Amino acid sequence: MAPKLPIYFDNAATTRCDPRVVEAMLPYFSEKFGNAASRNHRFGWEGEEAVELAREQAAALIGANPKEIIFTSGSTESNNLAIKGAALMYAKAPAGQQGRGHVIAAVHEHKAVLDPCKRLQREGFDVTFLEPGADGIITADMVAAAMRPDTILVTIMWANNEIGTINEVPQIGALCHERDVVLHTDATQWVGKMPTDVERDHIDLLSWSGHKIYGPKGVGALYVRRRKPRIRLEAIMDGGGHERGMRSGTMNVTGIVGFGKACELCAQEMEHERERLLKLRRKLEGELTRRIEVSQVNGHAEKRLPNIANVSFGFVEGESLMMGVKDIACSSGSACTSASLEPSYVLKSLGVGDELAHSSLRLSLGRWSTEEEVDWAIEAIVKAVEHLRTMSPLYDLHKEGIDISKIQWQAH
Repeated sequence: MAPKLPIYFDNAATTRCDPRVVEAMLPYFSEKFGNAASRNHRFGWEGEEAVELAREQAAALIGANPKEIIFTSGSTESNNLAIKGAALMYAKAPAGQQGRGHVIAAVHEHKAVLDPCKRLQREGFDVTFLEPGADGIITADMVAAAMRPDTILVTIMWANNEIGTINEVPQIGALCHERDVVLHTDATQWVGKMPTDVERDHIDLLSWSGHKIYGPKGVGALYVRRRKPRIRLEAIMDGGGHERGMRSGTMNVTGIVGFGKACELCAQEMEHERERLLKLRRKLEGELTRRIEVSQVNGHAEKRLPNIANVSFGFVEGESLMMGVKDIACSSGSACTSASLEPSYVLKSLGVGDELAHSSLRLSLGRWSTEEEVDWAIEAIVKAVEHLRTMSPLYDLHKEGIDISKIQWQAH
């Protein structure tokens, strides 16, 4: 039986809010509407109690103490607070001077990390952007080789949002603790899908977001280590001293309740979901690469998230392919940059050529993805690629055994 169309395979961009999350949130729109900072009446107490429960639920998901959870508007804000807040707190020179400290990041981080790092550069910090290998992974050895006596912060995402590759974050964390360097990880794609223990994994600062884990949009959290070592941050938003002075602003109680419930559900269902999605992803990738020649899965073969598949198809124009599979909601890269016609900077960092980078699809599965949807998507993508290749003269040359890369084109 054909699945209901369109099919949603863009869960790395955002997820459907779980009905159980919505149910938990509903009373806090109109019945329990108090301000969590109003501590002199019952309405405020109800709000505060709800926030503290969510703090416990969020902390339990990552092995943290509830007092180490700072609620934000999402991962972008969490990343900004972590990166700028740590850099400013541990700076070795005052504002306006060069040599304020050395920061290490990676070239294929999300823009919500790259842009704060570039701002630090403009403010006198020195930033090293590591390049991954062809497998897309940043290793502890790469970080160790880049470290200097003035290194104050390392920010490396746990799992990449476009290709799903998993970086050596626990090993990098152990290295940072040996060198007295602060480690931040953007764990937006990781948390809720893979087991996390910030103590075991040597994490100092960790960002994640509600809408990637079947919670509401506009709410997220930042884990800030309180002991061994105690991490301090300079606030980047002032006005009221909320969240231990790190993030001022009236608490989004309704969103925070949903975030907490989403964390709780992920903790309960993670193991089963991980196995189920991995089986679906392997079927999707395996059938596409078996049935479509000159196709490749991008990123490490095994060290990837169970739900993200990024596949490139040769001799196909990317935008045409997206139109050819319009009944499949997917992307050609990160949701934040998919409006651009430039090839994915993440794929280019792996050494993928412009042609293949332009013709890639990111298919990200989620809680409601089914095997019937995967089967339908395989057939639709195979059909679309075959159709587009009938109009490609380069594909005709390839079928004749001509190596396209060795052709010397002449301009007229």
